[in-house]
Amino acid sequence: MKSKGLLAGGLSLLLAAFLVLGGVTRLAQAGQLAQDQPNIVRGAMLYDKWYAALGVNAPQGNMPIWARQTTNTRSGEDTWRCVSCHGWDYQGKDGAYRPGTGNYTGFPGLLSLSEGKSLEDLTAILKGSLDPEHDFSKYMDDAALTDLAGFLKSGLVDDSLYIDPQTLSVKEGDAAHGKTLFDAQCARCHGADGTTIKFRFEGRDATLGTLATVDPWRFLHKTRFGTPGTDMVIGYDLGWRPQDGRDVLLYAQSLPSGLESPASTPALSGREGQAGQPGGPASSLFTGILTALGAVFTGLGFAVVLGVFLIGVIFVIVWLVRGKSK
Repeated sequence: MKSKGLLAGGLSLLLAAFLVLGGVTRLAQAGQLAQDQPNIVRGAMLYDKWYAALGVNAPQGNMPIWARQTTNTRSGEDTWRCVSCHGWDYQGKDGAYRPGTGNYTGFPGLLSLSEGKSLEDLTAILKGSLDPEHDFSKYMDDAALTDLAGFLKSGLVDDSLYIDPQTLSVKEGDAAHGKTLFDAQCARCHGADGTTIKFRFEGRDATLGTLATVDPWRFLHKTRFGTPGTDMVIGYDLGWRPQDGRDVLLYAQSLPSGLESPASTPALSGREGQAGQPGGPASSLFTGILTALGAVFTGLGFAVVLGVFLIGVIFVIVWLVRGKSK
């Protein structure tokens, strides 16, 4: 009777082990699934300055495709940034980087290019499927390429209907609502007037008011998705709608800009810097745990670990039963 009771207890233990490990397996699978999904925020930062987002040096010289244009005089690492060709409004030669501006290159926009394309299609383009000289697989791993493609597929916002192309001011915005959002999230670091943190543009100091007035599209991209190498609250994580971002932009255009007169040409060159802001956007602790578990179990070969564990449990049960039977 004791042997039967011990055997029943062992079987219960084994069943409990199955249930626990089954739950851990599902947790690990959920973490792996989350890891496989494109990270839109990271993709947006890669679009901004991929080598800074990855913490690597930019390739030497100019990006090969840059030689196909002669109007934009920038050189070196700036030529490797997606935004240098396709713009902060994602419309390339048809938007803020149109002919007559200092940033004009003649390269196409991305809003129409990405329309109707799958994540796989866009990843392939980044790997040079349409143009061998547009192959970034030499510099980014598959995860980074997937994140960038995910941003191109799901993160682009067309703000062209809401920003006057001549005055650069926001149309149909709510400045009062923008001030509420700004005071709740932005003012803690940038100050009530947006001048606490200084940026560098073309050798001059700039504030949020400067950025909002001179390059509203850059303002929208960075307040939605952040800047590589900085740790800041971003609209994407706050659940801001596109209109929320435009409302904040409209309010920010009323802040001190340090400009003698309204901007007459859109978009500064893109060589911005910001000191004292290490790190990147904080990730969810729960998501981080899931991802870590998924990586651990995947790396160790979870099936092997599970099999060894169960064999060990069965061995212990059999040994106990035999010992009590003697």
